[in-house]
Amino acid sequence: MAGTAVVFSFKFAVATLAFVFPHTCITATTTFLFRFRSYSAFSITPKSVACDLLSVLGSPSDAARVDPWISKEIQSCLRFLVPFSPNPSSSTSPQSRMIELAGDGDAKVWWPPHSVMEMARIAMDSGGDPSSLQRLLDPTMLQIPDVEGLKKDKCELTRTPYGRRFVSKEMNSYLAFLFGMIVSRGPSVGLNVSLTRYDLFHGHMFLSTDSGRLGILFHAKEYPAYENKVFPINLGYCQTGSNIAYDSSINLRNILWLAPLPNKLTKAWDAPGVLVVLDARPGGIIYKSLVPEYVNYVRTIYEDDFGENVVDVNYLNINNASPEEKIFIC
Repeated sequence: MAGTAVVFSFKFAVATLAFVFPHTCITATTTFLFRFRSYSAFSITPKSVACDLLSVLGSPSDAARVDPWISKEIQSCLRFLVPFSPNPSSSTSPQSRMIELAGDGDAKVWWPPHSVMEMARIAMDSGGDPSSLQRLLDPTMLQIPDVEGLKKDKCELTRTPYGRRFVSKEMNSYLAFLFGMIVSRGPSVGLNVSLTRYDLFHGHMFLSTDSGRLGILFHAKEYPAYENKVFPINLGYCQTGSNIAYDSSINLRNILWLAPLPNKLTKAWDAPGVLVVLDARPGGIIYKSLVPEYVNYVRTIYEDDFGENVVDVNYLNINNASPEEKIFIC
């Protein structure tokens, strides 16, 4: 009977913690910390580290609830393409800052255009339901174009042979903007990428399991060139003709965008947007916790650890097309 009471009390305490702190990661790590507050008691899993990573990139109160040791390990693996902490005025008035700094890439990540902010709010209000965002897609089906010799190489680059776009042209334009930002800012952290079928052409949109926050996990260096000594891995038809060298920059192939974090109780915003490279260098917590062993050679992180997949976002380099016309949602 006493044991039952202890279990009930513990479960009640965890449930209360989730209610009082709505963005708290209720994971194995949290429960062990809650009981013992001991590093030796950690049960570190991919989902717990992903959740803690999102907390570190969330509001100050969310970040403060991550264990200091875990937080430090995570922060050592973050390479920001946009400064993480905008000045106080940018945090308190996103609407005015969007007008004031409309041409500023940093501000456009911190406080995106209205349609993107609205999508982030819908995602939160839905409780993290992917269909809430899928309903915002235009029903028109678009044939995936034959770019960069796809048909010749028998390469099926996307999940489906057709794609769609969001009804909001502003949203499609913003997605293209994010691809461009990664290319232009990447060299500042040692990541040189191009918008080609072999390199950066897609990202996976997700909704965080714990907070409902909207995010996209981009993958660069998707198809490194086959090379007997350096990269003796056959990745299929889509690898044919690749000139992407396999080198230490493969550690930086996972790039995370997070939309601003809405407050669950008010119309305020708890955190600005984020654009950051996740350094999956061997030995770091991201490599050890988020890169499965069977893909550790290519350093792939999967969006499933962060939350529910919504759609795949593809940027196909079509000649003579506007940036938003290069976006195909699958």
